[in-house]
Amino acid sequence: MSKTFASRKPGYLLKTVSYLLLIAGALISIFPFLWMFVISTNDRSAVFRVPPTLAFGDQFFVNFRRVLDRIEFFQALFNSFFVSTVTTVLVLFFCTLAGYAFAKYDFPGKRVLFVFVLATLFVPQQLSVLPNYVIMAKLKWIDTYQAIIVPGMVSAFGIFWMRQYISSAIHKELLEAARIDGSGHFRTFRSVVVPLVLPALATLGIFTFMNVWNDFFWPLVVLKNAEHFTIQIVLQQLFSNRDGLDYGMIMSATFCATLPLLIVFLFFSRWFISGLTSGAIKS
Repeated sequence: MSKTFASRKPGYLLKTVSYLLLIAGALISIFPFLWMFVISTNDRSAVFRVPPTLAFGDQFFVNFRRVLDRIEFFQALFNSFFVSTVTTVLVLFFCTLAGYAFAKYDFPGKRVLFVFVLATLFVPQQLSVLPNYVIMAKLKWIDTYQAIIVPGMVSAFGIFWMRQYISSAIHKELLEAARIDGSGHFRTFRSVVVPLVLPALATLGIFTFMNVWNDFFWPLVVLKNAEHFTIQIVLQQLFSNRDGLDYGMIMSATFCATLPLLIVFLFFSRWFISGLTSGAIKS
């Protein structure tokens, strides 16, 4: 028995060290968010205390009330939610269609076109700002939601991600069986392909929603009317204060602006983890 325990001891030690490292990493990752919430519940001087304060206060609603006095927080929150949701739905639809076509159909120029799509990943986003702005101006979409949604409704990463997942998750025999049963191309896509790639859709949806929600530069360029501002733009307005920065107010607004991202992630977390891992084990 002692020999058996001795033989298992290295395994137990390795597992214990792994768990300790994971716990330490989780605590390090959670600490900034926790500290942000702590500062949002204290007065404006709490951020300057040494050592940093970790005690919760009772000033959260006072700080958030000042946020509502300074900016149209809920209007901006709705704008960001609307734009992020519509963009995410469009990205999922078009990228899944394109990924399905690249993965399971043969057509002239397929490889060249796919290489071209991948090449766009290496183009810095800043280089597309001026052409996109000119196009939006020609379409008279400046200061509209279309100016934010349309340029982002297809992504090269999304096409690549869905193409790789569909290639490994959808077998050709399954598609052939659907065609023998009389299913058309789009019906096969809707009834056979989409249900099998839900984990990949959830993963791409979370990434897209977060990127659109956190985007600051492009909305700042194309939006002019305060009624259309997204949450990132109005949060920036909190930093323009002649009396100094009120970090309690800023942190309370930032905390509330982060909550929708956490809710979306928690809601789709099961499919998100499955989407990240299943691609490595499917044959």
